[in-house]
Amino acid sequence: MKFFARLNRPWVHFIVLGYLLFYLQGVFFPEPRPVIGPLGSARLETLQQQWLSGTGRLPTPEQQARLVAAELDRDMLFQQALAMDLHLYDTVIYQRLLRNMQFLQLGEGKTDQELYEQALEMRLHLGDEVVKRRLIQVMEQLLLAVNPPVAVTEQELEAEFERRREELRRPARYSIEQLYFNKEREGEVDAVIATIGEQGLNASQALEYSSPFLPGYSFKRQSPDQLARQFGSEFVANLEQSDPQPGSWRGPLRSTYGLHYVWVSEVEPERDATLGEVRAQLQRDLESLASDAALRESIDKMRENYEVRQ
Repeated sequence: MKFFARLNRPWVHFIVLGYLLFYLQGVFFPEPRPVIGPLGSARLETLQQQWLSGTGRLPTPEQQARLVAAELDRDMLFQQALAMDLHLYDTVIYQRLLRNMQFLQLGEGKTDQELYEQALEMRLHLGDEVVKRRLIQVMEQLLLAVNPPVAVTEQELEAEFERRREELRRPARYSIEQLYFNKEREGEVDAVIATIGEQGLNASQALEYSSPFLPGYSFKRQSPDQLARQFGSEFVANLEQSDPQPGSWRGPLRSTYGLHYVWVSEVEPERDATLGEVRAQLQRDLESLASDAALRESIDKMRENYEVRQ
């Protein structure tokens, strides 16, 4: 009874009423959420030009919407990092602001700490793209530390391997030695080939008949793509069409540079990759996807605390 009698006092009623009013204020008049966006016309144009430079065409409306959404997410991460004062504890940002102050020639007679504090007072960290990228990177790392990606399982690795089996096929590989005839010497090719056949010369012995060729004369276990980088795609197509067999001459084969007489020493046919050969690649790819998913989940949750204006 004494407990209930104590509750029937004015000061208790005042405290309870105060807490109730505070709660109702939060319910009916919540703290306004920080606003992100919309992007200005200059930033929109910059996004379009960056896309144009990378793809050779302007973004579609759907692509433009994704670009804008990604940029607004960057702004949100940047604002969150600033709200957490992460810029005050990062050595990369510290050094960047010092360089900015020195570039502005404002460092005479001041210590590094004084320069740094002046840079913060001048709010240089707010308009520096390097600082922004760094804070976004740090913020992403923190989000992944709080919400780490799910570990990749062996079953997922095997399923990804089966799904990408065709993509992961090991290309054919050729070990060849070649004699090169530039365009001025193409008329000599038939005579050189006849001499090689009559004397039974191997590739090393026949090398004296070759014109100088900057990439070299011997190529070991080269894929078609690797050969194309040295000779051009025309040469690779001609080599494959010649049905190259180990221990045989092929040619002359045309390339973008001239003619080539080719000794084929070894051919490894195209084949399926084994899981062991591509395990590390698949592991990296799946871990990257898991990190992206975890980060996206954290950013989506963070967005609930902001008012994002498209």
